[in-house]
Parts: sequence; C-alpha cells; structure tokens
Amino acid sequence: MSFLRRLLRLILLGGLGLAWLLAGVYLYLGPGLPDVETLRDVQLQTPMRVYAADGELIGQFGEQKRNPLAYADIPPQFIDALLAAEDDGFFEHGGIDFMGLARAVTELVMTGEKRSGGSTLTMQVARNYFLSLERTFLRKFKEILLAIEIERRLTKEEIFELYFNRVFLGHRAYGFEAAAQVYYGRSIGELTLAQHAMLAGIPKAPSRNNPLSGPEAGRERRNWILGRMLSLGFIDRAAHEQAVRAPVTADHHGPQVSFDAQYVAEMARREMLERFGTEAYTAGYEVYTTLRSDLQRVAQRAVIDGLLTYDRRHGYRGPELELPVPEAAAGLPREAWLATLAELPAVAGLTPAAVTAVEDDRVRILLADGSEDAVLWENGLRQARPYLSENAVGRAPDSPADVLATGDVIRVHREDGAWHLSQVPAAQAALVSLDPDDGAILSLVGGIGFELSKFNRATQAERQPGSNFKPFLYAAALDAGFTAASIINDAPIVLEDASLEGIWRPENDGGKFYGPTRLRWALTKSRNLVSIRLLRQLGVRRLIDYAGQLGFDTSDFAPDLSLALGTHAMAPLELAAAYAVLANGGYRVEPYLIARIDDSAGNTVWAADPARVCRDCKGRELSMEEILAGEDANGHRSAERVMDERVNFILDDMLQDVITRGTGRRALALKRQDLAGKTGTTNGPMDAWFSGYNRDVVTTTWVGFDAYTPLGRREFGGTAALPIWIDFMREALADSPDRERPVPAGIASVRIDPATGRLAGVEDRDAIFEYFREEHVPAPAEGDGEDVPGKTGTDDLIRDIF
Repeated sequence: MSFLRRLLRLILLGGLGLAWLLAGVYLYLGPGLPDVETLRDVQLQTPMRVYAADGELIGQFGEQKRNPLAYADIPPQFIDALLAAEDDGFFEHGGIDFMGLARAVTELVMTGEKRSGGSTLTMQVARNYFLSLERTFLRKFKEILLAIEIERRLTKEEIFELYFNRVFLGHRAYGFEAAAQVYYGRSIGELTLAQHAMLAGIPKAPSRNNPLSGPEAGRERRNWILGRMLSLGFIDRAAHEQAVRAPVTADHHGPQVSFDAQYVAEMARREMLERFGTEAYTAGYEVYTTLRSDLQRVAQRAVIDGLLTYDRRHGYRGPELELPVPEAAAGLPREAWLATLAELPAVAGLTPAAVTAVEDDRVRILLADGSEDAVLWENGLRQARPYLSENAVGRAPDSPADVLATGDVIRVHREDGAWHLSQVPAAQAALVSLDPDDGAILSLVGGIGFELSKFNRATQAERQPGSNFKPFLYAAALDAGFTAASIINDAPIVLEDASLEGIWRPENDGGKFYGPTRLRWALTKSRNLVSIRLLRQLGVRRLIDYAGQLGFDTSDFAPDLSLALGTHAMAPLELAAAYAVLANGGYRVEPYLIARIDDSAGNTVWAADPARVCRDCKGRELSMEEILAGEDANGHRSAERVMDERVNFILDDMLQDVITRGTGRRALALKRQDLAGKTGTTNGPMDAWFSGYNRDVVTTTWVGFDAYTPLGRREFGGTAALPIWIDFMREALADSPDRERPVPAGIASVRIDPATGRLAGVEDRDAIFEYFREEHVPAPAEGDGEDVPGKTGTDDLIRDIF
C-alpha cells in the first residue's frame, strides 16, 4: 500500500510539474506565437494561369505548381487514404496525439534524432504555415501550442483543407490536386484507389516516395497505406488486393494547356510581370486574354502549312543530325540514339526519327518512344529534290539511298495513317489578327514553334514592310487633295540624296515603265516609281506627320523618299494596328491582349477599357458629359477619328481592286466582295507580306528568314504570305456577313477618261466611274459638253452624289 501511495503521489506530482512546465512554456512562448486567425485568409503561392477569351487554358507560370481545392471537392476515398497514412484519429483528437508525441519525444531525448512521427495533421499545418523545419524542443513546443490554438479556432474540415493544399509533394507540386496533375495528368477526383494511396504516401519523404523519383519506395509506402486502410475498415479486401496489384503508372505532366498559344501566353506573362512584379507568379492571378481559341488554332495551322508549302518549293536540305553508326557486327546503339531523339522537341507536329536502315523502296526509322516504323518511297522520299540555293533545286532522287543514310536524324509527320518525310522549315512566319473596332488581339503566332525559338516575330521582329506600307502614303495623298484619278508618270527616275548615300535608281518589279498612270491603278499594281514621284510631290514631312496621326511610331522614320517603298522597319503588330484604321472607317485603336485579371478568389482586379469604334452611336444623342468624357453611346471610351471618312472610303475601294485585279488576286478564292488588302515584298526579296481585312477582322502575315537572307527570286508577298492569310481568313470570316461598305455623304461617283483622269465626254466609250470627294471632282477635258445644247457638259457625267 505504501508503494502504491508513493507511486500515486509521484504521478500526481509529475502531472502537476508537467502542467506547471506547460503553463510556463505557454507564458514564455505564447506572446510570440503567430495569430492563428491569419490561416482564415492565408494566401497560398499559386501560379498564374493565362486563358483564352472562352476560358481555355493557354499558359501557366510560377515555380510552385498548386491547384487549391475546397474540402467539399476532395474525394472521400483520398481523405481516407491520407488519414490512414498520417493521422487516423484526426477527427477525434484535439490536435495532439499524446501517445505518438511521447514516443517521438523519448526517441529525441535518447538518441538526439527523430525516428518516428508524433505529429498530427493539425501539428503539421502549424509547422507548414508558421514554423521552420528545425528539429528542436523549442520548435516542438511551439508546434503543440499552435496546434491546440488551431483546433480552437478552426473546424476539422478547414484544417484538413489547409494541409491538403499546402504540403510539398515533389517535382514543384504543392498540394495534392497539383500532385495529381503533375504525376497523373488528371484531377484527384479522377484517380484510382492505388493512385490515391500513392499520393497519400508522398508527404513522409517527398523526394524518395514520389512515383517518379522513387517508384519502388513509393510502391512500398502505397501498399502499407492500403493495408492500413483495410485494417481501419476504409476499404474491403477485394479493393485492397486489386490496388496492391496495380502497377505504378505515373509520368511527368506539365500544365494541361488546351492548345498551342505559347507566344501569346508569354506576352501575357511579360505584361503581368510589369504590372505586379514577381507577385504575378505566386498570387494565383487568372488572366483572361482577348484570344479566340478557334481562330488561334486556325492561325497556328495556317502558319505551319504556309511555311511547309514554301519549304517544299525550295528542296530538301538533308538530315538534322548524323548519328555515329558502328560496324555491322556491333549492331545499332539503340539506347544512345533514343537518348538523342529524346532531346529533340517535336516542332510544328514534326516528329524526330533516326534512320535505322535504307531499303530499295523505303527507309526504316526509330522514333523517340522506342517504336519502329518505315517511310515509303512515295511518302516524301521521291519528292526530296536537294536544296542547292534559294533559287535552285537539284534533280529528283532515283532511290531512298540518294536521300538518306543509316544514322540520319530526320523529321516525319503522320498523314493518312503513314509516316511522311518532312523537315523543319528554315524560314519563319508571323500572323497577327485584330478586331478593328477596339484593337483586341484575336490571334497571334510569332513563329513556327515556340519550342524552336522564343523570339516573337509578330511583336519583336522589325522588318521592312515594302509595298505593304503604300496604302498609308496614298491615304496621305488623298487627304492632301490628290484623287484616285490623279495622274503620275511611271517613268525612270534618278535621285541624288545625301540621306540615301548617293545616287538612287529605283525600279518597278520587273524593270518595266508604264507611263502616265492613275493612282488607283498604281496602287493596284504596286508601281514603285509612281509612289516615289507621288511622295516627292506630297512632301516627306507631310507623310511622316500623317503616319504618326494614324498610330505609327515615326520617331525613327528616315526623312527621305525611300519611305514610299516601305523601307522603315516595323513589327507585324504595328502594321496590323494601322490597317485596323482602314478597316474600321478611319479610327485609331490600340492593340491589347489582356481583357481582365481575376485574383485567386475570383474577384476582377483589373479590366481593359479600350477605346472603341461605335457602329450604332447614331441611335441617340450624346449628353455633354459623355462628349467631354470621350464616351460613345454605349458608355465606352470612343476611338479617335484620325482619317477622313471619305478618304477612308476611297482608299478602301482602291484596296479592294488589289484583291480583284492586282497583286492580291489569290484572295478571290475566298469568294467574297468585301475584302481589301495589300501585298508587300522587299528587295532580295527578304520579306513577304500581306495585310488585309473586311469590316470585322484585320490580319497581317509575314514570311522571311531570321538571318535576313533572300526568300528566292520567285517569292513575293502574293506567293509566300498571302496563302497563309487566305487559309486563316477563310475560317475567321465564316460568320462575318459579306456586305458592302456604305457610301459616306460628300462622295461623288463620276465618269472619267482613264487616260487623263478628267471627266469623260458624253460619248466616251472607254470611260469608267471613279469615286471623288465632291470638292475634288475633276474638271471636264477642254471642249467637253460644248455640242450638247442646254447642258454644261458636267451634269450627265456625275452618276451620284451621296
């Protein structure tokens, strides 16, 4: 009895001593503990996601991969797996597992090392959110106190959710939903029991137990957890046995982007970094762009097809690499070849492959996934005439051995169920498409493949536009009083200009001269000499001022006559924005990409408010406040008119002739009456352009080499760039009605003599109709109308004044 009494006394004193110790620790540590209430508003480091206008994911940026879920969205099976792995008494205890904690403390005292776990999920939440990972008694006491306080303030579901979304799980994945995406490419709700158990086993040792870095260790941990789930009654024996037999199926998955728009996603990333600094990568912003996903897919395909078509015209350049081939007895070094193929990204859907054998009618190939197949003679080998220069190809091959050899690394693509020989084009291209009413970027492609080159040619490549710039010279001339019927002599010209470094003898394409030419026909046929003489009469400074008014950055425009031929370099996006002025009736709009930015809670923190062209503002009168605020009838900021409405109408009509009768005739394949545009080709030719539009969409395409080498003497804007534009606009205009542009007030349609540009005589059978601003209707030729009694000779020649 005395022994029992002493033992009870010791236990009582020990308990009181422990209580006093804990009270002392609390009084000592309590004031310095963080406020648990902050967990209610915790901001997890969540990556930035970039979306198309319809919500399709096109990019994700941020070092930590995280997809937070609410407790209600976590599958119950996974909750059971995690409880079995980490804390099966979680929903019963008050935040501390005293038996487990005592065991862990004893081991730490006896050995100085932590060998077994004593931390509950609540304690792990305290550590993950508030404490460091140092293994000391002081940190452990803080963890215990915080766990008690967390249990007082938060529900069990809230605590579980905090743990679920924060824990590190290897390969930059934070939280189990992100880990499910990284390892299995699916949401955690779509995973199997075996996969749930695999994920639940990772927190104990993220680097060793994750299914990529340590598949065997991960399997062992998974199976232990499945056994725990069975013993706890979470699963039955049949489910246990099936899950234990399941193979480890994990693979590394990147962000599940919906389609290829990497150039656009990178533009959004840069803009977000400018707005928010490095917080852009961690605050969970969701960035919604103006991009139309359907048009972006079409644009990407159009650029790839256009470059492949151009590339085929210029011959086969040979293999990308030549792998070492050992003597026949040694066999092919399959593993080494596979390692090389694995380092080569697929570009534009073109897959790398190594030639393993060359036969009479085919070549055998090894693909990066380890499979083997063949390319038949008819599938690209027979057509592989060798590249000699941009202007010449060699004779057609007689057999596969004339094209390829064993060890060659080539590109192939799948078509009609068979592999075809191809190659990554050496040339590059860009496409930009805008909504002309507000400048929204509808689609943008900066090159054939972001994985090949991150340089965005749509925004960063400043190239000479050539004749693609001419419409703005003609707009300036019309604004200054020239007309579409003004006559300029297309004749040789020699210029001595210090700014052009000596004597300049410009020529038309083809070297011919055509004599007196109306401006409409000169633009339709892209006559260089007419453009130069027109600029000389107009004045270079007047063109520069007018171009600046339209939105061009003219700070570096060279003040010389070469501007008439588009010698000032600019990016496709800048040119597309200027063509938007032509498409929308004469209003300046600024291109923009980001429509709105939402924070991680779904609140919109920023929304674009671009200046817009208002098509139906005539429906009501604007109030004085709206006028002073620069708003339109719909409450939007109103775009500024920068081109006279009548000048815009006449120029648009002239550019429609480029499509119907000029250098853009290929666009007639679209069978529309409302298209206008202009080709552009620079000396060499180095650059090929086409910019064109209707009332709803404006698009610019460019083709050229990054190294500024010639495209080939038979390549022009109409052969290299225009086909890309056509393929894109065929889909972009599918829902756009084909309608005539209304004739603005003050426009006269007049019969003229095409040879002189003056009013035609009443009986002039060669007369044509031309549009003029009514104050610029030309006078009749001398003597016209004198033989018509009672008439001035002018009235019958004017068809209509609008």
